[in-house]
Amino acid sequence: MSTTEAAVPSARIQPSGELKELINATVKLWRKHHLTYDQAGYVGKVVRRQLKIKRAAARKTVVHRLSRDEEQKLIKQAYRETSNHGLLLKTLFLTGARVSEFVSLKVSDLFFDEQMILIEKGKGGKSRYVPVLPELAQELKTHLGARQTGYIFESNRHTKFTARRIQQIVKDTAELAGIKKKVHPHLLRHTVATLLLERGMPLEQIQKFLGHSKIETTTDLRRIFDRDDEGRFQKGFFRLELKWVKFTFGCRTMTMIQHTKESFCNEYFCPLNEYNL
Repeated sequence: MSTTEAAVPSARIQPSGELKELINATVKLWRKHHLTYDQAGYVGKVVRRQLKIKRAAARKTVVHRLSRDEEQKLIKQAYRETSNHGLLLKTLFLTGARVSEFVSLKVSDLFFDEQMILIEKGKGGKSRYVPVLPELAQELKTHLGARQTGYIFESNRHTKFTARRIQQIVKDTAELAGIKKKVHPHLLRHTVATLLLERGMPLEQIQKFLGHSKIETTTDLRRIFDRDDEGRFQKGFFRLELKWVKFTFGCRTMTMIQHTKESFCNEYFCPLNEYNL
């Protein structure tokens, strides 16, 4: 194997006969010298340096999503199965919650008057408030009835769903809806985020909506657009004439104060219904 060939490592290496011989020879040599884990790592590092072998540049991953048609098919199919499944998928989609956050949502986390839901102790132990569209809020009220305790969505045994069960519901529903893509809860999260991006929501607000600790994670969503989409996003952003809502809360209470776009700052959050979801 030449130095030139080794200097361009493949992201997915298929072991050839030549590589297998080299691996076997290396195993024998390292075994002979009784190398420890740290010593083996050091030897590999020095060899790569002397041969000037560099790490391959990380490939930019493509952010996948459902089309608007696929998203509607999925939710309609869920409602055909049971109204609870329909509402479950719609809530999962519109809140942009991680599946681990979603299964832990309690009735006490809903604030119907403010049309907000508290996603408590999300990734990194952080909590956030997410807007709830009026139509969804009404459906959740009907779903809960007089119930004021427990989880928003519960199993037949009145326990919270497991993340695995939610994943299975999403997967099975997508198959019944005839969606060819591999559909999972995180794909719904990508879908609502990119939809908000298309409608003109600033990245900083999508970051808050998703509960991303780093804006770079949210910025990855931009990769889904082609140049035409990018142009529509920019035009949509500058056309927006929105009112922003500032949330101040403590001891599980909130005060909603209207502000104009000019007074916008990082602690403001855009209501979802401004984006026609």
